[in-house]
Amino acid sequence: MLGNKALILVIVLVVVSPVFGVVLADMVGYHEPLDVAAEMLGLEDLTDAVNWTPFLDYTVPFLPDVVGYVVAGFIGVAAVIAASYLLGKVLG
Repeated sequence: MLGNKALILVIVLVVVSPVFGVVLADMVGYHEPLDVAAEMLGLEDLTDAVNWTPFLDYTVPFLPDVVGYVVAGFIGVAAVIAASYLLGKVLG
């Protein structure tokens, strides 16, 4: 499992991540490279038609974007830790 220092680092990074993923991205007008390429090619945006997740764009319904970003980050970290743990059990 994660050591205490590693766990604290992961928590700090997840909590700070909205500064880069939401606040600063909005300030500089950042757009995902694949979205930019699709727009340049004139491809249709199917996001609303093929939305299979409640966490679209790392947000959580009914929460502010910054809070949703943190919640989605912790869900992602938990999923990676759980998958790693299970894989370790199966292989080890």
